[in-house]
Amino acid sequence: MRIQLASTGVYGMALAAGTKLGAYEVAGALGAGGMGEVYRARDPRLGRDVAIKVLPDHLTGDPSALARFEREAKVLAALSHPNILTIFDVGSENGISFVVMELLPGETLFSRIAQRRPDWPEAVRMGIEIADGLSAAHTRRIIHRDLKPENIFLTRDGHIKILDFGLARCSDDFNPAEAQFGSTVGLATATGVVMGTAPYMSPEQLKGMHADERSDIFSFGCVLQETITAKSPFVRATRAETVAAILTEAAPSLKQFDPTIPVELDQVVKRCLNKEPDQRFQSARDLAFHLRQILNTVSSPSAKGKSGDGWRASMEEPPRLLLQSLSYCS
Repeated sequence: MRIQLASTGVYGMALAAGTKLGAYEVAGALGAGGMGEVYRARDPRLGRDVAIKVLPDHLTGDPSALARFEREAKVLAALSHPNILTIFDVGSENGISFVVMELLPGETLFSRIAQRRPDWPEAVRMGIEIADGLSAAHTRRIIHRDLKPENIFLTRDGHIKILDFGLARCSDDFNPAEAQFGSTVGLATATGVVMGTAPYMSPEQLKGMHADERSDIFSFGCVLQETITAKSPFVRATRAETVAAILTEAAPSLKQFDPTIPVELDQVVKRCLNKEPDQRFQSARDLAFHLRQILNTVSSPSAKGKSGDGWRASMEEPPRLLLQSLSYCS
């Protein structure tokens, strides 16, 4: 079938409903960004709805964009874990590269924080699932490198899915002459151009140095603190000030935000956000273990509830489908 296009405005053209990509029939657009377009589609062979991500027309001739697109597909294909987005298929149709993924009802952590900030036990339960997903990736020597609330999805049935592995790479693959991280924010360094989402990047990542699994743990600390306080610990008025804060300033204590927060939780977040990788948790598995200990040992009525109850209850409203979080948006 000939690829049909419909105007979308900002990013040019979109696939029209009824267009077929391989065996999949596009039902409609879900979201678009500068480096990706996401559609709802139907898989008639298995009788299920899926999400399809395609490279937009203006990037089909960009080798670096195509490489990142293909890298994410390979990374997701190598991972199988309940807390990581599942990939079903890849393909190409009339020059359009696409990846077929599970279609998730729910919302991003970014959206949840903006609407209703979780209490600390709820945030810890979310953190445990994020850490479990990271642990699965790290076991395969895969580092996410762009962990942030926009890339964490809360499903309607009360679970976490880590999204967007477009920046991921094996922790053994590092070439300082090419420190090209390919994300939403570019930062010049002595060794090259490091790209990522500045408020969540580790000090070593910002410096263009080797970043291993412990860099993801620093980003996790930023995410968990923001989930609890609704404020990123290092974000400042300008990018330069944000970078300086990550490199030189200590994150504010959770106890300053809420004195009832357990000191053990405050210590866990501080350890994640240590400037020195050797002083952080050395594995996401160890991090998840400590978070579980906090829920099991600290007295709190909500902490003793079934895992996921807090955000599962709030999902009773009509679900938001996975939108721009699946595309390469800033």
